[in-house]
Amino acid sequence: MKMGRIWNATAIGALFCMAGYATIASAQDVLLTVTVDEVRHEFSLDDLKDFPVSTIETTTIWTDGLQVFEGVAVQALLDSLGVTEGTIKATAINEYEVDIPVSDVVENGPVVAYSNNGQPMLRREKGPLWIVYPYDSDRAYQTKTIYNRSIWQLDRLEINR
Repeated sequence: MKMGRIWNATAIGALFCMAGYATIASAQDVLLTVTVDEVRHEFSLDDLKDFPVSTIETTTIWTDGLQVFEGVAVQALLDSLGVTEGTIKATAINEYEVDIPVSDVVENGPVVAYSNNGQPMLRREKGPLWIVYPYDSDRAYQTKTIYNRSIWQLDRLEINR
């Protein structure tokens, strides 16, 4: 009699991720790593949800219709780490990188979104994290430069002061 392998949910999730299928990370998994002055800070979904929730209602060039994004204000995240100047190197899961000046980080500015229209974002839906600006609030947010800074599948931030 052959014995089959017993797979736990973590192993199955890892296989789906390696195969490129969308999965939702558990609340305890590290979703975002932020490095400041060579000190590494790791944030799970629960950690990000411990910050006050910032909501942006806006249209985007990548989606249809009005979208509601919820997440942590980039300003709140940087404030918690004592960052007030420099450049943020944001990196996605696929190694796409973009530099964002800390001067972009203003009140009612960009958020690290973890939900879209009340749902967690899957990898194939630009998740699990996406830097979203309030595009409809100001024409200054409707430029190629800002669109390029709107990195999805975000997983790392490195602060260079």
